[in-house]
Amino acid sequence: MSSERAVLAFAGFMVIASLLLTKYVSPHFIWLTVFVGANLFQSAFTGFCPAGSFFRKLGFKSSHSS
Repeated sequence: MSSERAVLAFAGFMVIASLLLTKYVSPHFIWLTVFVGANLFQSAFTGFCPAGSFFRKLGFKSSHSS
């Protein structure tokens, strides 16, 4: 699995988890969903994603490697 796919899988998991936490634990967990969405939005424009850096440090290879 490439680091890019790992980031997408992690973001999807975090959105689902935060929505479940919002429903069953506290409505304030909606801010976690907002944070994940904002991070995805800014990374689309800047190309920088902290989760991508983290997954590359874990050994995931980029699909864009030369």
